[in-house]
Amino acid sequence: MKTNQISANGDSARLGGGVNTHEVINALAVHGKVTATTNGGCTSQLGPALGGGFGRYMGFFGLILDNIIDMTVVLANGTIAEVSSTSNPDLYWAMKGAGQNFGIVTEANFNVYDFPTPHWFSSEFTFAGPQLENLFKHIGDMYQPKELGSVYTTFVINPQYSTTEPMMVLHLDYAGTPDEARPWFDYFNDLHPVATRKWEALSPTEVQPAAGQDIDSGVCAHGHTWLYDLLKQLVSEHPDFNSTIGQFENYAQQGVEAVDPASTAYAHRDDGILVYVLNSFLHSHSADRIKFTVNRSFSPVYPASAANDAIATAYGNKARALWHAGDTPGRNVTAYVNYANGDESLEAVYGYESWRLERLRALKKRYDPENKFRFYNPIQ
Repeated sequence: MKTNQISANGDSARLGGGVNTHEVINALAVHGKVTATTNGGCTSQLGPALGGGFGRYMGFFGLILDNIIDMTVVLANGTIAEVSSTSNPDLYWAMKGAGQNFGIVTEANFNVYDFPTPHWFSSEFTFAGPQLENLFKHIGDMYQPKELGSVYTTFVINPQYSTTEPMMVLHLDYAGTPDEARPWFDYFNDLHPVATRKWEALSPTEVQPAAGQDIDSGVCAHGHTWLYDLLKQLVSEHPDFNSTIGQFENYAQQGVEAVDPASTAYAHRDDGILVYVLNSFLHSHSADRIKFTVNRSFSPVYPASAANDAIATAYGNKARALWHAGDTPGRNVTAYVNYANGDESLEAVYGYESWRLERLRALKKRYDPENKFRFYNPIQ
């Protein structure tokens, strides 16, 4: 399950079902190669791929699932199937977007690529609450090229500045030359942040640690103004929640939009915003997608207790409701399968086009008639 082997011609790599992003990035870097991965070093490569797979290389290479060439799958009846565009092609389609419903992937072959650039340029800016509106107008006004792989903003209580007022920490990663990266640094630095970490050149293996997303980072441990105000209210009313964060992640979408939406079971290629609400200890979380290219998260962190669980659930539901309230009137609510809470409709998770669910249900009956793979967002 820990296979990590690049092909002789350097165009693909066979990866085991148990390898994580940190291992993939470092193993491929030895050969000057990279593939689509998540940003977090502790996530597996295959798990997120079965439902999509977001990360800083999306603008170049698409979702993680877009880069699967073939996979070895243990089916519900115990048999092993080789799955690709030419072998069990219907199952290949279903595994790429609804894979958790059909089997266990022991290994998969992925497209790999030469580094699009030898360096990423990384920087970080800290803003105070009164700067929130201007900051998010700046984010909303910008066109995100594929080289601007990720821009994410975290709402966090930083006692260095305030114990009650959340600060906003924006981190950006740009793949290119210093001259190409500089305008993006200036774009946010011109807003006069209260603190700035000077941009620096990083190799592909150094980007995750610099962003605080490596395997040993805190990330791997257990309507923007509305979210800011909600976090402020939560911390004010319940000081035990002062480690809670809210996060917005912007990813370049060019590689995702270049793929035919009908070619995989992943249904939400025309959506950009990933709204993520996580309640710690309950393992209750929901992600609903609306327009633009942002992943937004509200992540209560608190001492475990039944009373705190109830508070976290209530605030998490408030955050999700606020995002829905700010959506385009009449637009269908959609949910990213990897973050779906389980209370969304199947259409919201797997697509509102009737043919999608019809095809998935028919394949479910064929490959898992006893519904053995039903733990996570099962197809009914």
